[in-house]
Amino acid sequence: MAPSSNEAAQTLSRSALTALVIGSMVGSGIFALPASFGRATGVLGAIIAWIIAGTGMLMLALVFQALARRKPELDAGIYAYARAGFGDYIGFACAAGYWIGCCLADVACLILIKATLGQFFPVFGDGTTPTAIAAASVLLWGVHVLVLRGIKGATTLNTIATYAKIIPILAFIIVAISAVDAERLSQSFWGTDEPSLPDVFAQVRGTMLLTVFVFVGIEGASVYSRYAMDRSDVGVATVMGFLIVLSLLVLVTLLSYGVMPREALAALPTPSMAGVMEAMVGRWGSIFISIGLLISILGNYLSWSLLAAEVLHSAAMNRTMPSFLAHMNAHQVPAGALWLTNCVIQAFLLITWFAEYAFTLALKMTSAMTLIPYLFVAAYGLKLASLGETYDAGERARTVDWVRSAVATLYAAGMIYAGGPKFLLLSSILYAPGTVLFFLAKRERKETTFRPFEAVTFAALAVAACAGIYALTVGAISI
Repeated sequence: MAPSSNEAAQTLSRSALTALVIGSMVGSGIFALPASFGRATGVLGAIIAWIIAGTGMLMLALVFQALARRKPELDAGIYAYARAGFGDYIGFACAAGYWIGCCLADVACLILIKATLGQFFPVFGDGTTPTAIAAASVLLWGVHVLVLRGIKGATTLNTIATYAKIIPILAFIIVAISAVDAERLSQSFWGTDEPSLPDVFAQVRGTMLLTVFVFVGIEGASVYSRYAMDRSDVGVATVMGFLIVLSLLVLVTLLSYGVMPREALAALPTPSMAGVMEAMVGRWGSIFISIGLLISILGNYLSWSLLAAEVLHSAAMNRTMPSFLAHMNAHQVPAGALWLTNCVIQAFLLITWFAEYAFTLALKMTSAMTLIPYLFVAAYGLKLASLGETYDAGERARTVDWVRSAVATLYAAGMIYAGGPKFLLLSSILYAPGTVLFFLAKRERKETTFRPFEAVTFAALAVAACAGIYALTVGAISI
């Protein structure tokens, strides 16, 4: 069936899809890398961490590329793949988890915007003062109005913001290359006074959730595949966007060790890239990076708003979420999903007032919430390759895709393990109540809520959520 005039107006080119991938990944994380890595590890640990993260995420990007090519009818990204591979409830849980992760990522963006302004206007503090929360709320609903006016206009704005925010990052890299000191770089090589491989591996584990966070958004083109002018552009945009972002992340991290001692990096306030730039060129460098950060986060925030609403809407269109979330306004924007998304973000914003380290918590929780959907996408790719579905007999691509999917699956599972039980318990507290939407959807369709396996899955999730609430109550874990 030919697309309507509204749908045709919404189509996205390869460059726009690539910009969406880059815009989703390049946000607050890259500007916080120098201090975050400085606190966790030295140069060797950073290199190992990026090799692990780069390999794992590249395999995941290639899985998304293969799935876009082999399952073109599944045009809703993470949710559609998880549902096709493992059933309605797993598909729902992945959609809900990814959606909540998007909401938390937006909260991290809003906090960091106000924390950056707080360096110049003390009333904003660390981004969680009453004034900062009020200002963030105004921004939240301002973007809400913008997105309601049309996804095409919003993604165009995101494309502009993506190119604009790359400029200060490239400027930082160029200046750092000229300022790097090889001796200082070598002093931070091991990250400890006494070289020890066990210490290095412990350091690497401490960076794992951080590396996941800066890559979250790699699936941006896949989520928006139904808007692509050419479906083949989805996989190309995903891999191109990933490689560009990986290069930027590695350069920013390693060059910073050659500019300042590790202890000095660790002590820098957020955004730490501004502190490194100031050490190289003076105060104007900090201001320059801070302006770039604000542009970056605004574009990143817009990307997450779009992704969050699209995931909910896609699940509702497939009748796994309540029907009100499938509502489209006159501009072909998923208005019902957008309203629920921004109400949840607003609630999370209010909670940040009570969190001790709100930005770090939002960052790590985003990673924890999105790792489980990533795991099921990789597992679906592995399932297809194992069963031979969509492959011709003897097709070499089947073996290649199996290996890539297996590595991506092991990577996602390993990252969940590296995050530790705390974030699994906190994630379950958010996953379990979200199942209410699944109940409502099933009730609308007059269907049995759970199949036997799904009932067991939900029971395990509910037990984990209760354990998490208990652990919070007794102080065994904290936010």
